Formats: sequence, structure tokens, C-alpha cells
Amino acid sequence: MKVLVVGSGGREHALCWAIKSSPLCEELFCAPGNAGIADVATCLPVKAEDVDGLVRLAKDKAIDFVVVGPEAPLVGGLVDRLEQEGIKAFGPRANAAILEGSKGFTKDLCAKYDIPTAAYGRFDSAEAAKDFIRRKGAPIVVKADGLAAGKGVIIAQNVDEALAAVDAIMTERSFGEAGAEVVVEEFLDGEEASFFAIVDGETALPLIAAQDHKRVGDGDTGPNTGGMGAYSPAPVVDDAMQARIMDEIILPTVRGMAAEGRPFKGVLFAGLMINDQGPKLIEFNTRFGDPECQVLMARLNSDLLPVLIAAAEGRLGEVELSWSEHVALVVVMAAKGYPGSYEKNTVIGGLDAAGAVEGVTVFHAGTVRGEDGSIRAVGGRVLGVTAIASTVAEAREQAYKAVDLLDWPQGFCRRDIAWRALERDRG
Repeated sequence: MKVLVVGSGGREHALCWAIKSSPLCEELFCAPGNAGIADVATCLPVKAEDVDGLVRLAKDKAIDFVVVGPEAPLVGGLVDRLEQEGIKAFGPRANAAILEGSKGFTKDLCAKYDIPTAAYGRFDSAEAAKDFIRRKGAPIVVKADGLAAGKGVIIAQNVDEALAAVDAIMTERSFGEAGAEVVVEEFLDGEEASFFAIVDGETALPLIAAQDHKRVGDGDTGPNTGGMGAYSPAPVVDDAMQARIMDEIILPTVRGMAAEGRPFKGVLFAGLMINDQGPKLIEFNTRFGDPECQVLMARLNSDLLPVLIAAAEGRLGEVELSWSEHVALVVVMAAKGYPGSYEKNTVIGGLDAAGAVEGVTVFHAGTVRGEDGSIRAVGGRVLGVTAIASTVAEAREQAYKAVDLLDWPQGFCRRDIAWRALERDRG
């Protein structure tokens, strides 16, 4: 079959890498793709947000199945439009993608269906949000309601920081229209984890957990980013915790969305805070995480494509997944200055040497191939150096060995990915 993957990040490179190996995949396309994806798929210059252009592309190329990577086209109704044209697609329709498109919607759903999450207030008035903050005190979390590329969350350590966050989001519109509303919620203590399930509207198939590193700096310092690295498995999610996450968060959400007339099909990605009381939902995403997808695909032994098709066709109960017992770890290489402003069009060398390290795959995100054949960085998060090995320590050692072979002075990375897991191992 002909498969189209939509997107241009490290997540999409990992998905293309996995789908390419499927016997079902006769021809693989990606729109718009990147320099790394071009090695495994035919890249076509249609942006991920261009719903009309993507529908035309799928029809022109006689695509049999579309896998939508990023959140914006899902919220924008790409799956709905493809289905109207008789083209199968993996991902939620717009009325279900609202789980990521509106944090306020998700919080209200949690309240209605008794899904554990932080106490919250939802506001379309800056003054009302500020009054709530003054009453509740700090630390407290202020979130832009809409899509903000993983950056619209501000953890305020004091009331003044929280009030300034409201102004930045709602008045200055630091995140554009995503800040028309804010959600203000209690600060949760504990250990974060990312948990994924594939859903076909009724059935939910758990994947494996991973742990992301959202802050830009070592020691979890600095502003939030789209993710600076991840590893899987996450020790905090053992079998008992996975069962609780499914029973208390994933399945009630699937049932609740169906009851609301918004059946969810696709990847349900729960960002969780786990402590002595158990798991609480921080937020939902409605697609694979980036960079978590890279470590999930590295550990997946099964053919991914039939599972995605089964989810789209509502027959997920017919399939199973097999995972490697090994640990996968990804280190994100970003352009200096990220998540703020950064230089573009810088040349990256040493990619072949890095990719030759045992157990390492280098996934591309913000890259293009220059006219001179060089690989150039054009995004904030640029590479995902992914290693798989028998232990966390070995996977980390191999990943950083590959990182150190890269010749990219304008890039940087965190040097402490998987520090929580290593601390556990040291006991």
C-alpha cells in the first residue's frame, strides 16, 4: 500500500523509519519531511498545517493510508477531510483532538468523569484568573488553553510570577490565539512520566511508558521546551502503575469521549505526575510525543503499520504488540538559543560517524539538505540521537558517544538525560 506520513520532526522520522520496514508498505511518502526522512521516504513540499494541500496530495498520489504526526493538522480537521474523501487515516477527528486543542475542555472532561487531575480554574478574563491566583497562592501553574508547541505552560514559584504569566499569555499573546483562555491549576509534586495508548474508539491498547525532559537545562532548569530527551522504559511506571493508569485515566477517558459523541481514535498520550497517591493527569496530547516516539519506535519489535490500520478501522482487539527488553534513550540536539531565537542554516558535520556508533540511530527534526549536499539546521530542535542497549547507563553512554562525534558548534544538548533512572539504579 501507499502510505503518507504528515510532519517534519523527529517523531515523523521515527515513524517513517518504523513504517518503511513493514511488508505492507510498498511506497512511503512524507509531507513535508526533512533531510533525514528523505533517506527512507519520498518527501513532498506540502506543510503539515496545509489541510487542503494534504488532501489534494493524498488524492493525487492515490494514497491508501495517512499517518498524521503533529497536533495542528489533527485539531485542524485533517482526518475528517481525508475520511470524507474515502482515504483512511490514523489520528483523531477534530472533535476528539480537542483533548489536546483545549486544556480547559480536558480539565472539564476529567471533572465530569472522575479522572484524577490537579484542581483548576478556567478563565477567559485576565482579571478573573489573577483573582483566582491571589486566592490560591503559589507555587501554581498557568497554561495557555490552546496549542502552543509544548511551551504554553508556566510553573510560577510565587504569585507575582503567576500574575506576570497571565499577562504574557492573555494580554501580550506570547502564544498567539492559544492564550485567549487560560487554565490555572494547582502545582503537583512527584515524578513525571509519559504514557501512551493506541485507541480505536472503544478499545485501548497500552504501549510503553517513557520519561521526557521538558526543561532546557541540566538539572531540569530553565524554560520548558518541546522536549530535550527521553528514555524508555520509565522505572516509575511498573506493571501495577500501568494497570492503574489504564483503569483510572485512559479507559475512563475513552469511555467519556465516546459518551460525549467524540469517539477517540489514534494515540492518546497522557502526561502524568506520579506520587504516593498514584497517577494524576497533567494533560493529554493526541499524537505520539516528540522525542518519546523515537525511543518507542527503537524498542518496538512488532510491525507498526498493521496496528495503526487496525486502530483506524476499529479492530484493535485483533492485534498485539511486542517490545524489546532493552532500554532506549534519545538525546535532543538543539540550536543554541532554543527555545528562544537561534541561528538558522548552520552546517552539521559528523552525522555518518555518529550513526555508526553501535546501537545508535540519528533521527532528524529541523534539517534540510543544502545545495552543496550538506545537512543544515533550520529548526530549534534539530536531531534526536537515539541509542538502544541493555541498561540505561549503556544506552546513555552510547548516545553521548555519538553526540560527541557530531561537528556542530552552533548546537547544544542536555548532558543529564535519564538522571532519575540512574539515581534509582544507584539506590
